[in-house]
Amino acid sequence: MKHQIGLIVFATFLVFSCKPQVKNIMPSANGTWKSIGSGWILNIKDSTEYAFYDITSISCIPSRKGNFKEIESSLQIHDDTLSLQKGIISYKFIKHEELPQLCETELTETRKNDPVYNFEVFAETVKEHYAFFDLNQIDWNSLYNTQRAKINVNTSDVELFQLIDHTFEQLNDNHAYLEATDDLYEALDSLQTDLAEDNLVEENTEELPEYGDFTVAEIVAKNHLEEEMTTDSWLMQWGKLNDKIGYVQIKAMWLYADLNIPEDLIQEIGYVDAYVETFHQLYEGEYMHKEVLGVRKTMKKILQDLSNMESIVLDVRFNGGGQDAVSYEILSWFLPRQKLQVATEKLRYGTSYSPTQSIIIEAKDNAFTKNVYVLTSQQSASAAESFAIATMAMSNVKRIGMPTDGAISTALEKKLPNGWAIALSNELFMDNNGKTYENLGVPVDFELGYAEDRQTFFRSVVNDLEADKQTILKAVNAIQ
Repeated sequence: MKHQIGLIVFATFLVFSCKPQVKNIMPSANGTWKSIGSGWILNIKDSTEYAFYDITSISCIPSRKGNFKEIESSLQIHDDTLSLQKGIISYKFIKHEELPQLCETELTETRKNDPVYNFEVFAETVKEHYAFFDLNQIDWNSLYNTQRAKINVNTSDVELFQLIDHTFEQLNDNHAYLEATDDLYEALDSLQTDLAEDNLVEENTEELPEYGDFTVAEIVAKNHLEEEMTTDSWLMQWGKLNDKIGYVQIKAMWLYADLNIPEDLIQEIGYVDAYVETFHQLYEGEYMHKEVLGVRKTMKKILQDLSNMESIVLDVRFNGGGQDAVSYEILSWFLPRQKLQVATEKLRYGTSYSPTQSIIIEAKDNAFTKNVYVLTSQQSASAAESFAIATMAMSNVKRIGMPTDGAISTALEKKLPNGWAIALSNELFMDNNGKTYENLGVPVDFELGYAEDRQTFFRSVVNDLEADKQTILKAVNAIQ
């Protein structure tokens, strides 16, 4: 669980004559467009409505439709290519003569719920878009044949779910997920409870404390801040480590958007689940933009408070990710120059990749350009890692701690015919030299020897907070 980073400047051609000045108008986006690299069809009708479809060679599944105004400001057309800006990525589409016949044909309920067809659509999506067959040494044909032999028209939903879930495990995909219905989860829970009771073994092991990301992050910030300046934020805490060094604890790269979540929904299912349910009702690009606006407001306050510091530590050791657009909005407040290319990316489709796209950040006015130190660990993942990759291009930033988790690719989200949601990695996210850090993690300039195991690391920090703080200060002094 990525805003607009740079300003896109449209050239305006002025004709100096006695005729009135004519403004350029974007060509009509009406018609059918097929994506390069994402398996999407975008159909726009009469400049009033749009529809997205998830497409493979054997399927076309409606995924979202809405009012054209939702996406209009995110579109550009140049020659025969349409660009759709979502977060930091500009997705490219080419004109298609008409809506594919698969998209025109409505599936029967029997076809939608056919376990064999659902598995085949899943498998075709993996075959066409998974980016790391070679990296993870996956023989897809062999894996597919093995898994396909386990399914038939009588396969239950629980069995289908377990089969797809197991296939994802075999792929070693860091960003894969499968989401089904509440009824199916209840059936799975019941099955797991029965298995646990059948295999119950009495253990006399002493239970150690278990910590969550946010809990550890808050404990650390409260201890480390000699002077806390946090106001109106639960996702970031900031202040002074000492008289010269500022500190910002960044707990996540999402949850910053003002979504006007109904209070009764929060009371019913909890804030985070209510947040997710609410943002899923929005067009994804609109949601990302709201995330950026939210974190921008917080970052403006942080930089006002810490502008006089000689250096700043940004702690993302307990940050499991979120939206890349949030990561780059944060970094735009620390850029050493006005505009900077910080990474590149491309998307896998079929046997090829989309053209490589440069990711460029533009600095904020009065950005903090003095020394910045980014703290990472093996628990820094996803958007916290694209954050770390970007710092490799920033001359005023050093990374300390341990290499990140290695789960970097943006997840490509899809729908299956039965309504289940899946996601898989189809992006190569690279530094400016074309190197990817998937599975490896983003390296640091100064290692601090953190334990790789999540809870072991968390306990080591919480059990000696002052030692953690002093280790950070010593590392900063060592690499200044």
